[in-house]
Amino acid sequence: MLRRHLLLAPALLAPAVARAQAWRPNRAVTMVVPYAAGGGTDIVGREFAQLLSQRLGQSVVVDNRGGAGGNIGTQHVIRNARPDGYTFLYAVSSNIVINPHVYRTPEREDPARVLIPAGILANYQYILVGNPRFPATNLAELIALARQRPGEITFSHSGTGGNNHLAGKLLARMAGIELSDVAYRGTAPALMDAVSGTVQFNISSPPPAIPLVRDGQLRPIAVTGAQRSPAFPDVPTVAEQGLAGYAVTGWHGLFYPPGTPEGPVAALRAAATEIAALPAFHEKLGRDGLEPLATPVTPEAFAQQVRDEHAFWQRTIPELGIRLE
Repeated sequence: MLRRHLLLAPALLAPAVARAQAWRPNRAVTMVVPYAAGGGTDIVGREFAQLLSQRLGQSVVVDNRGGAGGNIGTQHVIRNARPDGYTFLYAVSSNIVINPHVYRTPEREDPARVLIPAGILANYQYILVGNPRFPATNLAELIALARQRPGEITFSHSGTGGNNHLAGKLLARMAGIELSDVAYRGTAPALMDAVSGTVQFNISSPPPAIPLVRDGQLRPIAVTGAQRSPAFPDVPTVAEQGLAGYAVTGWHGLFYPPGTPEGPVAALRAAATEIAALPAFHEKLGRDGLEPLATPVTPEAFAQQVRDEHAFWQRTIPELGIRLE
């Protein structure tokens, strides 16, 4: 997937700051998180909400609306949120660029087409972790084993149509192998069945995998990004291990409902840019296995990134044969 990051020069930031100063909320702001409380997205989102509240001078209320891989909360913002600046969505990339192609989403409710991008906060990738008794210790061995035993090697993931499910399906297609997958209702049970050996390996976001790898309950095999993960610097990428061009990554971003005026959008963009650059926020992201932004990203670059990734998955998901009602 192409990423076109542009630096945000001070000259570009100044107009956004000026517009932000022209709009200040006079009551609490609601941040919709399309996942249950206590999950990885919610934990990072609440850290952001606290920092945002300090900058806006008003409370930021977290409204958890989980279900359907984040689709329920995302569609709530599109269909029901008033476009007055007092409600916005804290999303991960799959909510915006993947779900429209997995679920039957009409164009007027496609989040990548109708929501207003208000900032990107962090990037992340996934890690393939195997049961320590699984004989494959690297990707080449996993692929060779899968060719010897078509369909017998099984990986777990946290839900059909999610980034980690697509990561496994894309890997299998590019490697020319047949893998079986098992969907779970969440990351924790998917990981624990890899620990127990019920499945041979799991594809996970970094935060829940870090302690299991550290304790030797799971063995790292590969990470899915274009570069190695800071959380697992000694683990090579899938591309490094022979599948050139492979990359499945994600991000945390902010979106307003369609029709929101420029004032609130500019205010959130300016605050998000400031928060994303804070060393304390970088430290928090690092502890959770996320990757802070190396440089600020302009609204135009983020919007283009959303369009590029939306188009990539629009082409790719039908090829992988994944579709939900």
